[in-house]
Amino acid sequence: MLVADLVINGLIIGFLYALMAIGLSLIFGVLRIVNFAHGEFYMVGAYAYSLITLSSGISPWFALPLAFLAGSLVGLVSERLLVRPLYAGYANWGFMRDEYAVIVTFGLSLLLISLADKIIGPFSYRGPTLLPPSRIELGPFLLNGNRLLAAALGIAILAIAVGFVRYSYWGKQIQAVAQNRLGASLAGANVNVVSSLVFAISGGLAALAGALLAPFIAATPDVGLFPAVKSYVIVVLGGLGSIPGSIVASLLLGVVESLAAVYISYDYRDTFGLVVLILVLLFRPQGLFGQKGREV
Repeated sequence: MLVADLVINGLIIGFLYALMAIGLSLIFGVLRIVNFAHGEFYMVGAYAYSLITLSSGISPWFALPLAFLAGSLVGLVSERLLVRPLYAGYANWGFMRDEYAVIVTFGLSLLLISLADKIIGPFSYRGPTLLPPSRIELGPFLLNGNRLLAAALGIAILAIAVGFVRYSYWGKQIQAVAQNRLGASLAGANVNVVSSLVFAISGGLAALAGALLAPFIAATPDVGLFPAVKSYVIVVLGGLGSIPGSIVASLLLGVVESLAAVYISYDYRDTFGLVVLILVLLFRPQGLFGQKGREV
């Protein structure tokens, strides 16, 4: 019974991990870069949700879409001002493409952390829960009502995001650009708009994850470090650029951490995911759902 309870709680955490990581996977799948400011998009959502609800008294349910919009706006502005030179013909300044991506996104991360520290302050803000504190019985299992609700919303948002990418008009353009940027542009896809859209979606999803977890993990300037590390582990474990891989890896990571925290040591909970990552990469370097190689 204890094992089943731990697995269920691990799956709940895993779906929230997936919401953190799917945007990072989407950016790599389309632009072939790693966004080192991904954790700060999460921070923007956590702050937006907490400060809006605490200062204005607005319902947390209305603050969730506002947090998504805040993250999307930061992602959109970041892409237009900082990332677009990667593929707009201005990357021949003596920089290699990958080096530029690392420098500019890492610099954006430091900038957002510093701005949050100077403008908002080093204080922590914990947003209100979506529901009054409650326990929900599912058969023999007793679950935290707000965590279960956050996971359910995470599942719904993930389903919408995956459906959008797979079936919508712009989603098909995203898939085309991810496969071949030049070929997609020759076929009529607006690659600049697609790139902006991908960054906006990524920022919005990360911010939404921050908003959903704000009642449990208080917003601080460096709160993005936690989701950033988790997201990088998940994306590599699932396979770079693979959205299904990121979801499966998130659930696996959540269950492993939940079980290992009880049966091995809670103090080392955050290291167990790294152990799983190393073991998987030893036998499958491309990750669970990654490709063995790609043209560059």
